[in-house]
Amino acid sequence: MQTLTDILRAEIAARGAISFARFMAAALYEPGLGYYERPPGRIGRTGDFFTSVSVGPVFGELLAARFGPWLWSLDVPRPQLVEAGGHDGRLAIDLLGAFGASDPERAARLDYILVEPSPTRRAWQRETLRELVPQVRWVADLAELAAGGVHGVIFGNEFLDALPVHRLGWDAAVGDWFEWQVGWTEERFHWVRPTVAGRPAALDPALREALAAEYGILLEPAVRAALPDGFTLEVRPAATAWWTLASRVLGSGWLVAIDYGFTAADAVQPERPGGTVRAYARHRATDDVLAEPGRQDLTAHVNFPALIAAGERAGLRTEGLFSQAAFLVEGLRDDAAVAQWTAARRRQFQTLVHPQHLGERFKVLVQSRRPSPK
Repeated sequence: MQTLTDILRAEIAARGAISFARFMAAALYEPGLGYYERPPGRIGRTGDFFTSVSVGPVFGELLAARFGPWLWSLDVPRPQLVEAGGHDGRLAIDLLGAFGASDPERAARLDYILVEPSPTRRAWQRETLRELVPQVRWVADLAELAAGGVHGVIFGNEFLDALPVHRLGWDAAVGDWFEWQVGWTEERFHWVRPTVAGRPAALDPALREALAAEYGILLEPAVRAALPDGFTLEVRPAATAWWTLASRVLGSGWLVAIDYGFTAADAVQPERPGGTVRAYARHRATDDVLAEPGRQDLTAHVNFPALIAAGERAGLRTEGLFSQAAFLVEGLRDDAAVAQWTAARRRQFQTLVHPQHLGERFKVLVQSRRPSPK
């Protein structure tokens, strides 16, 4: 049986070194072989990493407490909740369960849309949501939804960090950027500085444009002069394109990203010379991101300032960039109900909001488009 390594080796042999974006896309999403194409069970205590969803249903309940007032405030017959990156559907079932328990009449008129390109993951989601399928529908791509056609909330939880990124390096000798590529020699994948006729290859203009858009500070000569040779960062055209598309699809409502990432203040950090791409396996993070493609998770920090700018260019208003703790705690309005929580539910809540757990590690970006006056 052909492995993912076989596929990538053959591609490199035929065409030369490939971009890391191509490598990451294959490692995570190659049909039948990518990390996210393998059976569920890789998330949680016995898997490779924790997520807020794997902590327990309290996360979905707290999100429902935030999303509900937004959804019910819209003057539409059936508000929509659109989730990208739903994995096995667990968050969807937690959210729908919370809505049904708190306000069954309104919950009955909510349309839940899962954006899922993978037939494999759609099958997992259908199995998880089998009793709720009449209320849920699937689209393979956000572009299938009409521009301005969504009135509700579009959101992704730990979705954008898993979109493929390009890795750019600084060549101090020539004073310019290059794209790190991936080659294969001596039975392993390795990093390649591309050359043309023995000279450093010019950076693709589209990537140069993305670099300027994501890291305006690097346009300053003094900053560039201080960069060490090989200093590496990522550009994220896939994430920016998705956010821009989501902004256009949103007719009225809110666009939300829940993820880990950086702000303008810490976009370029000398102590992070290798960038933010990491691999995760068995609850350990590693910089060896080229090892065992398809068998370890790959992520890169979200560039929140770039998303904010993309949304505002598309006409959205930025409501704020919050810590996960601040965002979730705002939904706790019923002190009496909280007082009745079991010890297990309290532990879930503490994991989600404690600064040393997930509360400060994750951020929540909220942008909105208000309904047009009638």
